[in-house]
Amino acid sequence: MAKRNKIIYWIATIWLALGMVSTAAVQLCKAKEGQGGADMIAHLGYPVYLLTLLGAWKILGVVAVLIPKFPLLKEWAYAGFFFIMSGAIFSHIALGDSVKEILPALLLLALTVVSWYLRPAGRKIILKTV
Repeated sequence: MAKRNKIIYWIATIWLALGMVSTAAVQLCKAKEGQGGADMIAHLGYPVYLLTLLGAWKILGVVAVLIPKFPLLKEWAYAGFFFIMSGAIFSHIALGDSVKEILPALLLLALTVVSWYLRPAGRKIILKTV
């Protein structure tokens, strides 16, 4: 079972990383179209300058999740991904957008949770009890 979980972890993590990097690229370039692009962010009611911040955070989060060690940094990256994607989902639902608009963020949220849950012990924070 441990081997199966490790395979699922890496598939989810790589897919999550690719999804975050691709949407970050669209956001950093401030492309009008595409998932997370300027047209979408304006539709959701957010300022376009927010794209730079989201794109940069996503790139830094991917680096944190993929590099070895630094378990506390990984926890923050996973939390950031969770907040960004759940915020996107809520924003789409609040505007009454279709499932087609919500699905990409929902997929990335699910990948975030799977990757976090199945991460190997070396990538977890070890709490010491006194």
